[in-house]
Amino acid sequence: MSSLSLAVRDSNTMLRRNLLHARRYPSLTLNLLLTPIVLLLLFVYIFGGTMSAGIGGGGRSDYIAYIVPGLLLMTIGSTVIGTAVSVSNDMSEGIIARFRTMAIHRPSVLIGHVTGSMLQSIMSVVLVGAVGVAIGFRSTDATALEWLAAFGLLSLFTLALTWIAVGMGLVSPNAEAASNNAMPLILLPLLSSAFVPTDAMPGWFQPIAEYQPFTPAIETLRGLLLGTEIGHNGWLAVAWCLGLTVLGYFWSNSTFNRDPK
Repeated sequence: MSSLSLAVRDSNTMLRRNLLHARRYPSLTLNLLLTPIVLLLLFVYIFGGTMSAGIGGGGRSDYIAYIVPGLLLMTIGSTVIGTAVSVSNDMSEGIIARFRTMAIHRPSVLIGHVTGSMLQSIMSVVLVGAVGVAIGFRSTDATALEWLAAFGLLSLFTLALTWIAVGMGLVSPNAEAASNNAMPLILLPLLSSAFVPTDAMPGWFQPIAEYQPFTPAIETLRGLLLGTEIGHNGWLAVAWCLGLTVLGYFWSNSTFNRDPK
């Protein structure tokens, strides 16, 4: 077999291994998935009327349309925390040391984690999106091309955060530390334009909300799904995704290939 065929075979094997783990231990994924769903229901049914009035909206239905794009991206950040925990478990339980002694394509270990995490994240996004539709979210102004662009943005954002989560898992000494290290992936959406516009925030806080990866991605996804203006947020979101992907990829691989002490 060629080196490419071996790499594909070993990556598929690692992908099946990670999906099997996720199927046998679904509690972690379900716990992380519940966070954006609970926030969606909380902000729609408890705070929706007041929040909509505060941002000049026309009611609860308008606020549903506003927050669903942000919750979809928050779902990705929440789901990939499980990837950091899973990678940290592999590193601390000794299975990686065994993989290092086997004749396998070494990057396939990380590729399996990344691919498995992306599949879980996409399924989680679909589930949260279905909940949003069930409670009233509609995207009637989006064209087929805009839907395709939205899916591409979600996939690219998932890839970026997954590689960052893999790096966090590799440098964490245990699963608890990995979960704590990856917590900013849930906190950053709360500090973005997911729930209120950045211009409604205090002046000193607006730069924190604007100059982070979630805000341009949320504004781009919101524009694609609702037919609103995207402006410069589109290329900023893509730049953030590509930058985080490259950073996470090289960070993860350099850490993984480092000789154990």
